[in-house]
Order: sequence, then structure tokens, then C-alpha cells
Amino acid sequence: MSKLVTIYGGSGFVGRHIAQRMAKEGWRVRVAVRRPNEAMFVKPYGSVGQVEPVFCNVRDDASVAGAMAGADAVVNCVGVLSDRGKNTFDAVQHEGAERIARIAAAQGVDTMVHLSAIADTACESNYATTKALGEEGVLQHMPNAMILRPSVIFGQDDGFFNRFASMSRMGPFLPVVGGATKFQPVFVDDVAKAAVMGVLGQAEGVYELGGPEVKTLRGWVNEILEVVHRKRIVMNLPFWVGNLMAFGFGLLQALTFGLVHNSVLTKDQVKLLRLDNVVSDDAKGFADLGIVPLAPEAIIADYLWRYRPSGQYDAIKDSARNLKV
Repeated sequence: MSKLVTIYGGSGFVGRHIAQRMAKEGWRVRVAVRRPNEAMFVKPYGSVGQVEPVFCNVRDDASVAGAMAGADAVVNCVGVLSDRGKNTFDAVQHEGAERIARIAAAQGVDTMVHLSAIADTACESNYATTKALGEEGVLQHMPNAMILRPSVIFGQDDGFFNRFASMSRMGPFLPVVGGATKFQPVFVDDVAKAAVMGVLGQAEGVYELGGPEVKTLRGWVNEILEVVHRKRIVMNLPFWVGNLMAFGFGLLQALTFGLVHNSVLTKDQVKLLRLDNVVSDDAKGFADLGIVPLAPEAIIADYLWRYRPSGQYDAIKDSARNLKV
């Protein structure tokens, strides 16, 4: 019988790419998620019955253990960008990650891959702190685990390039907080390739993953504007303005008892934006894995075209303007 991997958060942005690649490797894939009925799209990644979504709550021991039963390897892709109900940074990124590793060790699972992030704890954000604590918890129970620390991840469903491309449609100004902060975007499938190497036992240890280009946030926004064919004035807002905005959006969420969720800007995200998000000079990375990462310019036009003034017809209109009558 083929081997089995349980991917916690396997229907998410990164997890689905790992699931697809593991299915191609011939493994059975168990996709552990909170809402299996919303993850049925993963089933065609393999042959009939090869990829199955199952229920799991990473805050519960029995749930995690049930989803892991019989697995030869586990991958943890579960993470949050902001606290929401019981799914807080600490509950998910710290305690949840440690719980998965502890139960994996107890069940005799040999291999674990943990998706973390490049997040400097010097910024004192809850996101960064819990990511670091999660790594410690994983290595405490699974010392041979592979830890992946990607920079901001891009791909068709990303929350980075898509977000600013969408904002570019709202008016002549495009405000950003932390415009001078550096980012090194990495392609989602390149991260998945690295994770698969860990599952297959071809790599272990800590790897920081970044793409081939480093630019400031403002530089990336300008590149997005070129791709979506829009001219906007990029306004780099000071951090104190960002804190005011985050306070306002947070207050709105509190006053509506969470009915309006703050998905725009939080105080924790403002803290993160103060520090560069790039691979450390002395860190192991893609080169050590033999992977050549793709640059954003090779990918983003394929999915950002929908934010152009005329969408899919924008290129046709540009071509028509060049016709000589």
C-alpha cells in the first residue's frame, strides 16, 4: 500500500499545492481541515480515493490524533493572519503546531514538515512571536523536522499582489504603510516543492525561502501598477497613521461584535511592516535544496490581468491603438 501523508491546512493557499504534488508522487493524501465540505476541490488532485479531506481542529488533541492515524508523514500549514474567535495566534501557530508535533512523536511518525515564516521577533508582533514559539514546540518533539520560513508568498490566490492590484481600482491614490520595508516574494509552488522534499526525506533542518528579487513594498506596488496598466500616486503613510487606521478598523470590528472582521490592517500587521521580510545572509535556502525559484514577473501577469481597466480585453485595446489606418 502507498504511503500516507496528513496535511493540516491542506486546502489552504500553500497546502493545496503540497497536496497536489504529494499525490503526483503516488502518496495517499489526507487533507485535515475545519470544513471538509468546502475542501472537496482537492479530491481530483489524485485518482479516486487518493486525496481525501477530513475534519480536524488543531486546538483539540483527539481531533489532531484522529486525522494523523496511520500517517507516515505530517505537514503543518495551519496559520492565521489575525486573531479570530478561538483561533488566536497562540492557539493556532504556537499551541497548534506543538500539538501536531507532540502527537506525531507519540504515534511514531518519522517525518514532519512545518510551514513557518520569516518573522523577526524584534518587532514584538504576536504573529512573529507565535511563529517562533511554534517552531520551538515542533523541534522539541520532532527534532528532525523540516522548518520552512518563506517570505511573503505569491500565486494566483495570494493576498499580496492581488490585494494591492485590487486597491489600485479605488482611486488616483494608493496608500501603503511601510513603503520602505523590503520583501522577497516567493512563488507558492516553489515552497511546495521544498515541502515535498522534506516529506520524502530528502531534506531536514531550517530553510528560509525567498524569491530571486528583493524590493521595497513601494517598489513592488509600482510593479503591480505596471502589470495592471494603471497610473496611481503611491502614498507612503507614516507608521503612526497606520496605527490610527488599525485602531479604527479594530474598533469597528469590536462595535459590530465581529460581524465586520478587520481584514484591512491590524496593529500587529503594522508592527510587522516595520522590519524587512527577506532571507538572512547565513540561512539555508533554495540553493541548498537545488530549487531555482521563479521571479514574480514571470507569473503575476497571468492572474493580475483581471484588475486592468478592461480586464482580458486590455491587451487587445493596446494592440488596436498601434494599428495604422
